[in-house]
Amino acid sequence: MSTDNRNEEKNLMLKEVLHGLSQPQKVLPSKYFYDHDGSELFHQITLLDEYYPTRTEMQIMEDNIDEIVETLGRQVLLIEPGSGNSTKTRLLLNNLKKLSGYMPLDISAEFLFKSADQLQEEYPKLAIIPLQVDYTHPFELPEFPSYCRRVVFFPGSTIGNFKHDTVSEFLAVIHDIIEEDGGFLIGVDLIKDIAVLEAAYNDSKGITAAFNKNILKHINDELACSFDTSKFDHYAFFNEDKNRIEMHLKCVEDHSIQMNGDVISFKKGETIHTENSHKYSLDLLKELVDPWFDIKKFWTDENEYFGLIYLTPK
Repeated sequence: MSTDNRNEEKNLMLKEVLHGLSQPQKVLPSKYFYDHDGSELFHQITLLDEYYPTRTEMQIMEDNIDEIVETLGRQVLLIEPGSGNSTKTRLLLNNLKKLSGYMPLDISAEFLFKSADQLQEEYPKLAIIPLQVDYTHPFELPEFPSYCRRVVFFPGSTIGNFKHDTVSEFLAVIHDIIEEDGGFLIGVDLIKDIAVLEAAYNDSKGITAAFNKNILKHINDELACSFDTSKFDHYAFFNEDKNRIEMHLKCVEDHSIQMNGDVISFKKGETIHTENSHKYSLDLLKELVDPWFDIKKFWTDENEYFGLIYLTPK
């Protein structure tokens, strides 16, 4: 990455962090969880007993892979925003017919390119083109032959992390990317028993807590800031009115930091809102995607914990 691009990213991060911490309810953009350490911690979360989404979605894919592959079709350029370590993607890469290429997208450059290199060793004949972007905003894809059908794969219920206005912007971006003959395969966490939901975000090993606190470490590293992570506790609960898990960092004693010459103070008991994870019913999802997409296929598990949905553009 060029120095100019790096500086531009840091300036954007500084602007967004300062804006978030100036709100009455302090907030940080959840995309800043994902430096290298954050990406590794999230991978550990996906392996936890309490964290059902990853294994449930994987089981849905394994149980329905023939129908999924038939639905996605041939000559697919598979595009995966927030690709992480691409575990679920391997199931598609191993089964899609006449796959044209794979394009992982992620904001964390180091983790993205490391994962892409590993995949390239596993699939030496496949065109793998990693692209470091903030995929919540419009961006351009490299040129591919016109016969390639663009299919976006967005597993893990990451869509639930977006605010509703951000979801609208994201869906518009994806709609423009895939063009008329493309598709959008997306994982969605479904509304279920609150105890199951809250356990998934308060694991007994404390890995989710470490992941949550890592956002402060990332900000310290990138912006030469002075957060003391020991002064914040992980706090996650289900907000029934908004159908979402909320993650916060609760200040356990008064604390002040310096950032870009400003002093930002935190009172004991005050929280920084770091993430939402919205849960959906099929009806709510239809309402959400309606301006841009039609729901063509829906797969779920026996407990109806999770859904895998295939959308086509209107």
